[in-house]
Amino acid sequence: MAPNIRERTYIMVKPDGVDRGLVGDIIARFERRGFKLIAAKLASPGKEHLEKHYADLMGKPFFPGMIQYMLSGPVFAMVWEGLDAVKTGRVMLGATNPLESGPGTIRGDYALAVGRNICHGSDSVENAEKEIALWFPEGVLQYTRSQESKVFEI
Repeated sequence: MAPNIRERTYIMVKPDGVDRGLVGDIIARFERRGFKLIAAKLASPGKEHLEKHYADLMGKPFFPGMIQYMLSGPVFAMVWEGLDAVKTGRVMLGATNPLESGPGTIRGDYALAVGRNICHGSDSVENAEKEIALWFPEGVLQYTRSQESKVFEI
């Protein structure tokens, strides 16, 4: 059975990461790992959009503050494609609490506080597809990179 090279994940650089100029480094980490960027945009989502994105957290005590924070500046939304993209993407981000993230992870290298943890990453393939549809209603690009046969067992 061939590996599933078409799994997609949604990764978002939050306002703290955009403000600190970390977008390029985060993109570079995913590219170096072998993932293919198939959609990206700088966005200033509204409250309703963010509430839809974080609907599973509604009712939590931190929810209102998190939404206010997410409204504080632009985010950088991305869709990455590759082998086991959801699970691997979350490992690359590190634990939600940056103090529990190891060195070499994005949060372990750049963040200290749970509420300012640089990135969001899809937690399942199903949620990735929902998030991709929410953030990229216009769709994503499909293309083949010349090195795919060198990165993946096809």
